[in-house]
Amino acid sequence: MQYHFDAPFHHRPPVDVNLSVSKVPTPAAIAAADRNAAASHAVPAPAPPRSDRATSAARRLRSRAKSLLRRAQGYGERLLFAFGVAELDAALRAAQVGSGEVILVHCSYRAFRAFDGRPSDVVLALQRSVGTRGGVLMPTMPFTGAAVEWAIANPVVDLRRTPSRMGLVSEVFRRSPGVVRSIHPTHPAAAWGAAAALVAGHAGAATPCGEGSPYHRLLERDGRIVLLGADIDSLTFFHTAEALLESRLPQSPFTRETFSLRTIAADGTEHLTRTRLFDPAVSRRRNLHKLLPELVARRAWMRSRAGLLRIATVRARDVLEATAALAGRGIYAYDDYPDRCPRS
Repeated sequence: MQYHFDAPFHHRPPVDVNLSVSKVPTPAAIAAADRNAAASHAVPAPAPPRSDRATSAARRLRSRAKSLLRRAQGYGERLLFAFGVAELDAALRAAQVGSGEVILVHCSYRAFRAFDGRPSDVVLALQRSVGTRGGVLMPTMPFTGAAVEWAIANPVVDLRRTPSRMGLVSEVFRRSPGVVRSIHPTHPAAAWGAAAALVAGHAGAATPCGEGSPYHRLLERDGRIVLLGADIDSLTFFHTAEALLESRLPQSPFTRETFSLRTIAADGTEHLTRTRLFDPAVSRRRNLHKLLPELVARRAWMRSRAGLLRIATVRARDVLEATAALAGRGIYAYDDYPDRCPRS
């Protein structure tokens, strides 16, 4: 038997027995080589089914169509119903907002599509409407949804780093010169002018909008609530009415539990608040549209318009009196309570 070699033994290159450590593959290099090899032989992921692709494309098309429709609607409104600062000033006067008043404002800037100004112009218009002797107050709650959920997730709230979630205008107002913010973990309010005196001591209130809160002090000042493109369901002051009329309601709107929450103020000081919050089960049934006919019948609900922007105002005392009158007739601003519901 014969063996054939590529080269005679004595012609083969000598073997280097002094291998350096750097020439020996490390475990990491071996693992990387394995990954590269696996990637080179990997089977590509299957394409999504045709029906899924079609659904995704239809969803994108609908989203695009809605965006174009909103743009077209905004263009049309600006073309036909444009209004500016002067028209806004006149509409506020028509809604009985006058010099020296303290107003609590709820604003939906989406309703300002035809407005040729900026959010800061809305803030200035409100300040002009009440003058230097009046004041402007806005809710600046740092959450949307249930206060209980916010409190559980945020036992310490730093107001220096917590913006308002109550709309663009409320955040612009909060950042405006001369505006102060009440110290409260769930329902802080921003205030300017004469309203600044209403925010002191909010941290000690037993409920977010009850006695000791800026919202209750609005009642003491015979203040007015202003809705700019906002619905009556935005009426934060109704929580004040709930607190004052709690014993006359068929069910308490507040939690049985008292929450201990901490708030860090703008100056860095920490404040403890022990408060009952709003029961989410009751909050879901709240329907302030049941209150509107009573306010209209009392001629307390004032309306005006600037372009397509709807403005409504009502005094805080009228909201409280209307709520009390309805409760006296067994009618409550909650969906699941039938009219003439017996009080427990």
